[in-house]
Amino acid sequence: MSLSSGARPRHSFQTDDPALLPIAEKVQRGERLDFDDGVTLYRSGDVLAVGWLANMVRERMHGDVAYFNVNRHINPTNVCMASCRLCAFGRKKGEDGTYTMALEEAWETAGSGYSEAITEFHIVGGLHPDLPFEYFMDLVSGLKQRFPKVHIKAFTMVEVAFLAKRGKMTIPQALQRMKDAGVDSMPGGGAEIFADRVRHIICDHKIDGGEWLETARTAHKLGLRSNATMLYGHVENDEDRVDHLLRLREVQDDTGGFQTFIPLAFHPDHTALAHIPRTTGMLDVKQIAIGRLMLDNFPHIKSYWQMVSPKMAQVALRFGADDIDGTVVEEKIYHDAGATTPQGMRRADLVRLITEAGRVPFERDTLYRAVTRSEDSFTVAV
Repeated sequence: MSLSSGARPRHSFQTDDPALLPIAEKVQRGERLDFDDGVTLYRSGDVLAVGWLANMVRERMHGDVAYFNVNRHINPTNVCMASCRLCAFGRKKGEDGTYTMALEEAWETAGSGYSEAITEFHIVGGLHPDLPFEYFMDLVSGLKQRFPKVHIKAFTMVEVAFLAKRGKMTIPQALQRMKDAGVDSMPGGGAEIFADRVRHIICDHKIDGGEWLETARTAHKLGLRSNATMLYGHVENDEDRVDHLLRLREVQDDTGGFQTFIPLAFHPDHTALAHIPRTTGMLDVKQIAIGRLMLDNFPHIKSYWQMVSPKMAQVALRFGADDIDGTVVEEKIYHDAGATTPQGMRRADLVRLITEAGRVPFERDTLYRAVTRSEDSFTVAV
């Protein structure tokens, strides 16, 4: 396949940016990209060429399949000790607008909403100064008792570290307790950007990047798979983004425990960084594409429709993404920061989005196994 920038066959790589040519050579040979390659990709103005390469890798791995699931988000409390400048969700104890669900309320919320049988509960919340470790274990075990077929994806690395401290135990001990209570896997939030310079500005009350990665490493070695995120479009630079991706890739080389990488576009409204403009569509699709190209050991790249809009999630299915997340039902964290996307979608809407993007819808469970539906129930291929 020709890689020159002159006239070439219809299906060959074409670019207006000669700096992409050696990267394209590597991608076509299946070679790993390095730090300088990542920076070059971010700085290239030829987003279509970057997307073409990412789509090639995506189709090499998944063909035309695009994954989605039927899930529900549960945010048990927005009370949070941290004061992250990036956040519009958390509230200090006693402030207006705070809430904390009683256990019965949380269990009832889990069963409400759309009539379609949910395959996953996605649970994240604030770092509450008073709720004991046992509240969260009772929350999970109660959900497991009431919804035994539903996969529980719960607690970010940040929450794990906080709850371990609250419970006066080590992180491995806390993770084992969570697993015993019914946690099946973990979400990828709280990673933000790993670079210390950036974290000191946007989230200096959280664990640092090294602690996030080490907590993930520990979870994976205990048999808990997780996702991984990157929050982009605030005060980070291209080098910070590449560093973030390479640090995730290094842990994945060691554990193989990350399932999905999820780039999260920063929503500045109602945060302390409200002066920062929102991300552009160009950056959103480029971030998806670069994630696919740099994270060669991650099985999946997700374009989270809640963050970038359903329309952009469709486009991203041609820029390296193979997953658009799920029904969600009720999303609080990004909508508190000004997201204007729907709170949730129905299964049929997700199928239509994928089909109209020219992809083949594949309903999955959290572990990417096929889900088969009947009238009001589901079975998972094992």
